[in-house]
Amino acid sequence: MPDSTSPPLPASPSTWICLPTYNERENLERMVAALLGEFDAHAINGHVLVVDDNSPDGTGEIADALAAREERVSVLHRTAKEGLGRAYLHGFQVALEGGADLVMEMDCDFSHNPADVHRLVAAAEEADLVLGSRNVPGGGVRNWPLHRRILSKGGSLYARTILLLRVRDLTGGFKCFRRAVLEGLDLDTITAQGYAFQIELTYRTIQAGFSVTEVPIVFVDREHGTSKMSGSIMVEAMWQVWRLRLSRRHPRVVD
Repeated sequence: MPDSTSPPLPASPSTWICLPTYNERENLERMVAALLGEFDAHAINGHVLVVDDNSPDGTGEIADALAAREERVSVLHRTAKEGLGRAYLHGFQVALEGGADLVMEMDCDFSHNPADVHRLVAAAEEADLVLGSRNVPGGGVRNWPLHRRILSKGGSLYARTILLLRVRDLTGGFKCFRRAVLEGLDLDTITAQGYAFQIELTYRTIQAGFSVTEVPIVFVDREHGTSKMSGSIMVEAMWQVWRLRLSRRHPRVVD
C-alpha cells in the first residue's frame, strides 16, 4: 500500500492533459489555445494529448494540424468510438510512456474551465489525486436545468452512500492524477464508461491508499456540439456502483 505522505513532485512536473474528442471541431482549436495559454501564464510544463475516436466531422484532422505547428500538442487516433473510459485509459498509457509526472483528464467542450488547470496542478503537490469538484464550497454548475442538477447531486449521493465515501463529487471528469496512482491501479480491469468510469477510478484510488482532495470548480454546460451523456450511461453507473461495493473490500472512509 502506498505511503500516506505523498513524495515531492519534481520542480516542474511534466503535466499531460488527456483531451478525448468525438465531433468537437467547434471546440478543439479554442480549447488547445486556451490550455497553451494556461501553461504559459503559470509556467506549467504541459502537454496536450488529443484522443480522437475517429470523429466523422474532421476533429482528428484539426488535431493533426495543431500538433504539426505546436510541439506541446500530440494526437492519438483511435479507429472506433469505444466510449470515454477506453479513450482515457489509452490516453493514460500514452502519457505515462511519454514521461508524465501528472496526468489530467478534462472535457474539450469548455464545461471544464482551462483556467482552472493550474489550481489542480498546485493541489497535486499535496495529494495523489485531485478532483475538480462541483459539490464543495465554492463549486457549482451553470446553465443546467433543474432536473439535471437533481440527477447529478442524487447520483453522487447514491454512489457516496453505497461506497462509504466522503468525496463530494464522484461523477466529475476534471481530475489530476499523480503518475504513481495510474501505475498502481490495475487499469486493464476497468471496463466502465461515463459516470461509472469516474466513480470507479476514484474508488480504486482510495482503496489503494492514495490521498484524494477536492478543489472547487464551476461546471458550465457546453455551448457548441452535442452532449455525449445518455440514459444508458446513467443506468450503467447505478449497477456498477453495486458491483464495486460487493466485489471489493470496503475502502477507508476519507474526508
